[in-house]
Amino acid sequence: MPSQLEGLRKASKISCDTLDVQVAKELGPFVDVTSNQAIAAGELARTAPDGTLIHEQIIRQSAWDALAWLPSAVPGGDPVTFAVEIMMVRLSIQFAPYVTGFLHIQTNPYWAYSAKKTYRNARRIVDIFSRVDPTFDTKRVCVKIPATFEGIGACRILENDDIPANRVATLATTLFCMEQAVLAANARCTYIAPYVNELKVHFEPGYVDQNKAFDFTRQAQHHYAETSARTQVLAASLTSTAEVLQLAGIHHITVSPPLLRGLSDSSLPSEHGKLGAYFAAEPESKFDRKAFDATYRGRESAYRILFTRSGHGSAEVKLNQAINIFCDKQDELEEVARRALEEAMAK
Repeated sequence: MPSQLEGLRKASKISCDTLDVQVAKELGPFVDVTSNQAIAAGELARTAPDGTLIHEQIIRQSAWDALAWLPSAVPGGDPVTFAVEIMMVRLSIQFAPYVTGFLHIQTNPYWAYSAKKTYRNARRIVDIFSRVDPTFDTKRVCVKIPATFEGIGACRILENDDIPANRVATLATTLFCMEQAVLAANARCTYIAPYVNELKVHFEPGYVDQNKAFDFTRQAQHHYAETSARTQVLAASLTSTAEVLQLAGIHHITVSPPLLRGLSDSSLPSEHGKLGAYFAAEPESKFDRKAFDATYRGRESAYRILFTRSGHGSAEVKLNQAINIFCDKQDELEEVARRALEEAMAK
């Protein structure tokens, strides 16, 4: 009898939501590897049985790299944030032999409301990959960008460069409503990442999202099919194997290590013969694209009020919450980088 993970792979493309490369080695194959500041901070804090940091060498090397590369890569820039970016790239690039598609790195959440800073951050992430491994194909880099109006604006520039060779794949992340999904498709993002559960569920024990975004993920995928959008739906922020299985049939799903192991260790019972039935059905409600276009008409102020009003304000609340959490994790990463840089400069 096939495992649940095997059954799911027949219905959707599966990615691993981790920076622990052993997961990809043990439970692959996967299409992409996804990450963010929270995942990176957790991975860099992991210790061996003797108490030493598992990734001590990556932390130190990233600090040395930051000091060596900063003058040419970011003249006058901040070595701390630069070192954080290098750490995340060094963790991610380990997955290159074990995934068939993209390696995802998320931009600095502190710049979520600056298209210019986010754009530069994305370009720098791609450059770091080429510096870490000159043989690596940087077309395999997908930059995750929080789906603010400014963030999606940065995606638009990255995805539509006049020179095709300079285009960068993007994933508009932390999506909670169709207004974000339509804006991301207009920008020609490679992916969107709807969060089925608000990010808070992973950091506040016992907290449950009472309005899970299953129908939104289905609504977005149906809308993209109807409008022939190039953007793919990659669902994220799941809390149980049951939630993952409910999404069978979605374009892509990224799954955390505990849920991947649960799916791998469990057989797919006969009653799951209709795996994918939820996504095959019509969404509970359809998005009124004509009304959106009539109001938006390319105007930032119009989009902002449409987004603010979406779900009676819930989408905006969840997006702001996610950015705040990621900023907290960015702070943790910067503290790791700061200590490593101080040590490197003392030698």
